[in-house]
Amino acid sequence: MFKDAVDSLNDIASPPFRKVVVKSLTLTAAALLIAWFGLDRLALHFVTVQPPWLATLIAWLIGLSLLVGAVFLAAPVASLVASLFLDEIAAHVEAEIDPFGPPGRAAPFAEATLAAVRFFALSLAVGIVSLILLFVPGVGLVAWLAANAYLLGREYFELAAMRFHSAVQARELRRRRAAIVFVYGAMIAVFVAIPLVNLLTPLFATTLMVRLHKRVARAG
Repeated sequence: MFKDAVDSLNDIASPPFRKVVVKSLTLTAAALLIAWFGLDRLALHFVTVQPPWLATLIAWLIGLSLLVGAVFLAAPVASLVASLFLDEIAAHVEAEIDPFGPPGRAAPFAEATLAAVRFFALSLAVGIVSLILLFVPGVGLVAWLAANAYLLGREYFELAAMRFHSAVQARELRRRRAAIVFVYGAMIAVFVAIPLVNLLTPLFATTLMVRLHKRVARAG
C-alpha cells in the first residue's frame, strides 16, 4: 500500500510526468490570470464613485478579493485542467506496472468532458466543505479527512477502473472493495492537505488508483 504511494510520488518526478506537470500548471496559471484580469477590468468598469481616493480603495479591495478567490480556485482549476491528461497518465502507469497486460480504453470525448466537470465540481465542493469544517472544533480535521478519503477515493478509483470496465461495473467493483479504496483515498486526502503540492493531486491520485485497480483486478 505505502509502496504504491511512494511509487506514485516517484512517477510524478519522472520525465514523462514532468511534461504533464508543466503543461497542467502552465494552463492552470494562464486560466487563473486571464480570469483574474478579466473580472478585475469588468469590476472596475462599474466603479465610478467619488472622491478619487475612495475609487482607488475600492479598486484595491476588488483586486485583493479576486486574488483570494484565485488562490481558493487554484486546486479546482488544476483538477479541471489535469483531467485533460489523465488518460495519458493512466496509460503510462499501466504500461509501467503491467507491460504485457491489455491496454486500457481512453474515455470517449463526451465521457471525458463530463468527468472533467465532475472533478472540478468535486474539488470545489471539497474546498468549501474544508473551510466550513475548520470551524467545527474537535471533529473538523477528522471529518474533512474522512470526506476527502471517500469522495476522492471513489472518483479516482472509478476513473481507473473505467478504462477496463463499464461505468456500472467500475462502480460495483469499487463497492466490493470499498475498504481498501477508502484507505487509498485517505492517502490522497493527506496529499490534498498540503498547500501548493495539492495542485498535483490529479496526477498523484490517478497513478495511485491505477495501481490499486491493477492489484484488485489480479486478485479477482
